[in-house]
Amino acid sequence: MMSYTMQLALLACMMLIVMSLGWEWQRRHQNAGIVDVLWAIGLGLGALLMAFTGRGATLPRTLLALSGSAWSLRLALHLWRRVQGEPEDGRYRHLRTHWRGNQVNFFLFFQAQAALVVLFALPFMAVAANPQSTFTIWSSVAVGVWGSSVALESVADRQLAHFRADPANEGKVCRAGLWRYSRHPNYFFEWLHWFSYVALAVGSPLGWLSWSGPVLMYVFLRWISGVPYTEDQALRSRGDDYRAYQQSTPMLFPWFPRSNVSRSSS
Repeated sequence: MMSYTMQLALLACMMLIVMSLGWEWQRRHQNAGIVDVLWAIGLGLGALLMAFTGRGATLPRTLLALSGSAWSLRLALHLWRRVQGEPEDGRYRHLRTHWRGNQVNFFLFFQAQAALVVLFALPFMAVAANPQSTFTIWSSVAVGVWGSSVALESVADRQLAHFRADPANEGKVCRAGLWRYSRHPNYFFEWLHWFSYVALAVGSPLGWLSWSGPVLMYVFLRWISGVPYTEDQALRSRGDDYRAYQQSTPMLFPWFPRSNVSRSSS
């Protein structure tokens, strides 16, 4: 059993090393997309670390270890396939151009992601401190929210990957499946999944910290590193077709598209 400070300090040290190795990989391969893979892996490590060193009951810590590691593994493998099989993501190519390849900036960027892993591990710490030893209605809510959101995020990822794999769709906007109802269904279900840790932390003395997950994830996805960068890149690569998509389709929360907006083809 570790103190909360020791848990966070150990995770910070681990992520400093992981992201330093990732920066070196990026430098050799000229592909900064590895940072997303390592961010996902880092959160899985954070969930496991908190679960094994937490002071709460066995049940919430076990559910945390299983859910956190499974989510991390799925996302990391999905992102790794993209990094390994495609050119560097346009968002990072844009940064590379903007920074003129300055590796100091890239190193600081990777370390900032390490710090974010520690920040996003706070909900895990809250769950791992939960003394609730029996399976409750909140445990059921957590399992339901986690299972449905991760499954639907996987569906959205597969739909986009299938669309992008067809050469005939080069330069076009994916409007298939879940992408018809949200411009970023993968982000939406990623955000939704964080509420499962809020449910798992009900009864924990640190329960209030669990809300940092969905709150911070929404802020980052909506205004900082998710939607803004992704949409800027989409506008650069897809132009008017994406502008029409923006006008017809909700940004994040899925809803029916507006049918009275004309769509230009690209």
